[in-house]
Amino acid sequence: ETIQEKDWKYKLLGAIWIGVSTFSFASGNSYSLKVSGNQELQELIKPQKVEFHSLNFNNTLHWQPGRAATGDIIYFVQYKVYGQSQWKNKEECWGIREVFCDLTHQTSEIREPYYGRVKSLSAGVHSDWNTSSRFTPWRETKIGPPSVNVTPGNKSIKLKLQAPNSPYARRRGSKIPMTNYYDLLYRVFLINNMLNEKTKILAYEGTDKVVKIEDLKPEVSYCVVVATYLPVLDRSSVYSSKKCTVPL
Repeated sequence: ETIQEKDWKYKLLGAIWIGVSTFSFASGNSYSLKVSGNQELQELIKPQKVEFHSLNFNNTLHWQPGRAATGDIIYFVQYKVYGQSQWKNKEECWGIREVFCDLTHQTSEIREPYYGRVKSLSAGVHSDWNTSSRFTPWRETKIGPPSVNVTPGNKSIKLKLQAPNSPYARRRGSKIPMTNYYDLLYRVFLINNMLNEKTKILAYEGTDKVVKIEDLKPEVSYCVVVATYLPVLDRSSVYSSKKCTVPL
């Protein structure tokens, strides 16, 4: 083998090595850019502020769209009991466009702590899961006000109060009231429309379902609003809708 042949062979091998290296670098760089782009999109479409909203044990998982969410985005929801390793799909919330999911019957053990989580899909890219804080229905649900029926009497008003119902039913189908789960108090507030419509006077607090407010002025318009109060958690409901009448 002559010196010229050796020189030619080394040049050829060098060219092949440079070509392979260049191809590998270019391919790797392209792959890196693709992965980086997908990761950025995953983060941009990831659902935000995943949290439970609960009223009278109607437990719904809510979230907000990611920063770059578009109209074609869909969501997937899972839930589990705290301490369990296995997440469960919520079939009715698998591939939905809404930003909420009803998990009432999946979270019906009211003293158990639960988690919910959501991920999204857009343009063929899945986001990572975003998980709620731990949610215990008994401790965190909000209690609604009672229903109120008002009847005028002789210088008096009689109220019939009924606690809000839970979404859960007895065997015969009737809804179970929230008083089955908590010791609730009713707070009845009286408004004398002749004096100041914004001034509420606490006229009664207790557990009675029938309440009579006496020693009222006849032919004067009174209104009442009622709230439920939960002493064990020091939590009060919003007021019921205002009911007005005129004592006889």
